[in-house]
Amino acid sequence: MLIGVPNEIKVREYRVGLTPATVRELAERGHKVIVQSGAGQGVGLTDALYEAAGASIVATAQEVFAQAQMIVKVKEPQSDERKLLRPDQVLFTYLHLAPDPAQTRDLVDSGAVCIAYETVTSESGGLPLLAPMSEVAGRMSIQAGAYFLEKAHGGLGVLLGGVPGVDPAKVVVIGGGVVGTHAVHIAIGMAAEVWVIDRNVDALRALWRQFGRPLNTVFSTRAAIEQHCESADLVIGGVLVPGAAAPKLVTAEIVRRMKPGSVIVDVAIDQGGCCETSRPTTHDEPTYVVDGVIHYCVTNMPGAVPRTSTFALNNATLPFVIALADKGYRKALLDDRHLRNGLNVHHGRVTNRAVATALGYPFVDPREALEA
Repeated sequence: MLIGVPNEIKVREYRVGLTPATVRELAERGHKVIVQSGAGQGVGLTDALYEAAGASIVATAQEVFAQAQMIVKVKEPQSDERKLLRPDQVLFTYLHLAPDPAQTRDLVDSGAVCIAYETVTSESGGLPLLAPMSEVAGRMSIQAGAYFLEKAHGGLGVLLGGVPGVDPAKVVVIGGGVVGTHAVHIAIGMAAEVWVIDRNVDALRALWRQFGRPLNTVFSTRAAIEQHCESADLVIGGVLVPGAAAPKLVTAEIVRRMKPGSVIVDVAIDQGGCCETSRPTTHDEPTYVVDGVIHYCVTNMPGAVPRTSTFALNNATLPFVIALADKGYRKALLDDRHLRNGLNVHHGRVTNRAVATALGYPFVDPREALEA
């Protein structure tokens, strides 16, 4: 198979879909890889390293899209990239379609085969291709929150861990999944007062076992979210419903009652955000203020640490890229129900139920689509 890796063109996105080590694995299996010149520059991976691994370097994204049978990216294709997709071409990347009708429409119109990292599943019920970036984003959320709590950056002027004789900041993490677990890990390490809210009692038990008494666990109710967000210095939104738009758990009324200078970091923003007042931001302009509350809603948080993120992502995606390349997309998807769960759009039809429900498309079962 001919696999193409274009430059990422989203604002301040420096990650790259394949590393030289991944390219070498594919090349040694007989596949051809073309990489747009400079695709790995943002993470210190030169064109020479890719060539040494067996890739061919091309000058433009147009060449990559025109030649490749499968495109491997990191972030969702931007408008200009979507125009380059061809019928039956495979796109393997993060998509986050539920809150993005324009992208969904373009992918449906393209006739391409669009497989989303974030809805590929595992035997354990997890999301193995979303997990590494959720780990990064969860850890970063506390860094970002601590930074914007500083007075010089518009915040309340609170040190996350406090000092002897002065209370630490109260950090409330909504969602005890991968994002929440890693946010808790860093927040406790910084000696904050940490509360995690989740509706899954088993998840709360697991967090209690992992972190012990320094962590406060709360079952999720409207009253609990109101009580703890309104008294928080930092709120982390880490709620995920796979493939679907995130539920709006933090209402605009709650935001109005939060402390002026407090901070919300909505990691769920890729799926629309779990706060009513959240809207997507970029690394160029990461924050805005609503009712005195700083909102950090960057849609590609892990892009700020692209080298760590690129290698972590490639560790997870490599087996799936190999399967798609070795078998062809149709057989690979039919053979592996977990990879098949990643199929969101196939030849103009929406094959992910959550996306179809969110955006009003007819749902087509992915197996039926592949066998048609």
